[in-house]
Amino acid sequence: MLESTFKFPNQTAFYKGKVRDVYTIEDKWMVMFVSDRISAFDVVLPRPIPYKGQVLNQIAAIMLDATKDIVPNWVKSVPLPSATVGLKCETFPVEMVVRGNLTGHAWRTYKSGKRELCGVTMPEGLKENDFFASPIITPTTKAHEGHDEDISREEIIAQGLVSKEDYEKLEKYTLALFERGRELAAKRGLILVDTKYEFGKIGDTIYLIDEIHTPDSSRYFYAEGYEAKQKAGEPQKQLSKEFVREWLMENGFQGKEGQQVPEMTDAFIESVSNRYIELFENITGQQFKKEDVTPAEAEQKIIETLKSL
Repeated sequence: MLESTFKFPNQTAFYKGKVRDVYTIEDKWMVMFVSDRISAFDVVLPRPIPYKGQVLNQIAAIMLDATKDIVPNWVKSVPLPSATVGLKCETFPVEMVVRGNLTGHAWRTYKSGKRELCGVTMPEGLKENDFFASPIITPTTKAHEGHDEDISREEIIAQGLVSKEDYEKLEKYTLALFERGRELAAKRGLILVDTKYEFGKIGDTIYLIDEIHTPDSSRYFYAEGYEAKQKAGEPQKQLSKEFVREWLMENGFQGKEGQQVPEMTDAFIESVSNRYIELFENITGQQFKKEDVTPAEAEQKIIETLKSL
């Protein structure tokens, strides 16, 4: 599914994100369709990735269910391969990024000579992909348009984006979720390297929302061979969206003004789709089954689900 154009009974709002189409029902429920769109550097790329939406939605469903003892989450039903129905929460305007290894944006910051990221000091003497002594939280602002921005814990609280009491809870949940994610990944021979969590609130209750531990929100390494590659200074074999970012950078695109997205060939599209399916099967231990649903079938199924809530 590239995009959805439904109009549900009692629909009160619609939001089209970079990847997700979100319908609000009675200001109480949310219907989230995960499209096959793909974004990098906060830019939606011109061609969709087949079955990517199904991969993301189904991994998220499995992982949210596996962490619901840590913090309640928004999910009520997963009626379709690429759609979830759940609670509408008041969203906190920050994303809780947590990193176990010096990789990606953190490594690029470190390589530039900086030793502080989002108010967190990174120690000297680290190589790319090394483990931190303990996971670090490097939050970002949550932008509806354009780029998310790095921000520190102190700035979040000082600006009133999140109260001190709530932010301390978000930190606690974030570290506990990451630890569970690493445990689940380890069982599958993977290392959960970094990820992000989003939270919302209804009344006094904080809920985990959106997706978790998917290739769009997370980075995984294969555990086998990790140490040998680190000693040899070789790149880690990873399962994440980072390889798409790297391909774009190699072809002169980093989302900056005036830059053109390189041609996405059929072979490249297929390779990205296969990488998403590979991650699904590796992280869940389940065989991926491609499921195709017509718009009419999807609409009817969602209407039936909403009636049952």
